[in-house]
Amino acid sequence: MFINRCAKTVKGGRRMSFSAVIVVGDHDGRVGVGFGKANEVSDAIRKGGEAARKDMRKITLRGKTIPHDVEGVCDGGRVLLKPAPDGTGLIVGGGMRPVLEAVGIRDAVGKSLGSKNRLNVVKATMAALLKLRSAEEIAAARA
Repeated sequence: MFINRCAKTVKGGRRMSFSAVIVVGDHDGRVGVGFGKANEVSDAIRKGGEAARKDMRKITLRGKTIPHDVEGVCDGGRVLLKPAPDGTGLIVGGGMRPVLEAVGIRDAVGKSLGSKNRLNVVKATMAALLKLRSAEEIAAARA
């Protein structure tokens, strides 16, 4: 998803390190997000990918969209997601698109509020997706 280069100043100069946020999904309702840090880009990507595969979660879908409006929050990042009719496409910003594509959502409208930090936006999107419930689950909870 994205790679960040960090610099630490030491006696001999600047020491670079890298962090990577990785999103993996099966395009059929499962998605995972991982965060890896290392001194080399490839190592950071590998660590993030391993963490993402360990963190795979099942998401409730309705066809190729989401069942209802939902809001997710993580630190300063706030995300609103709404279902959309077939053929609308993904109308979302920044860090939300890769997560929704990895899940397999094709039609949705989203708005990112608050923080522009991509890691927090990705975590807020995951929090929103994990709140989704099907009509049957909601009816069972009310009964």
